[in-house]
Amino acid sequence: MPEQRSLLTRSLWFVAVGWWATPALVNIAWLCNATVVGIPVGIALINLVPTALTLKDPRDRDAADGDSQHGLPLRAVYFVLVGWWASLLWANLAAVLAVTIVGLPVAIWMFDRLPYVTSLYRF
Repeated sequence: MPEQRSLLTRSLWFVAVGWWATPALVNIAWLCNATVVGIPVGIALINLVPTALTLKDPRDRDAADGDSQHGLPLRAVYFVLVGWWASLLWANLAAVLAVTIVGLPVAIWMFDRLPYVTSLYRF
């Protein structure tokens, strides 16, 4: 089981690194997603966004209920038609909100849902 980080540690990480590293990570992931070869790397980077922002523990993929997922063909079509550009807008809006005290809770919520916006993948 991963070690739980304190709220103070996570807050200090956000102030020192998370607020600027997360938009960079999101845009690198988007560039990877713009190429067929880079999609696996881009998706992996998107799944790391909450960790980059606030050191939130990575999601447990084994705990995800496979029955509640949309089928891979539907997710692939969604990604090609909507997910690749919607995730860029969603993540950059979240990054802008993350630098404001009022917008930070909304930004964290948005970053947590980024995998779903990108490819309809639920954790």
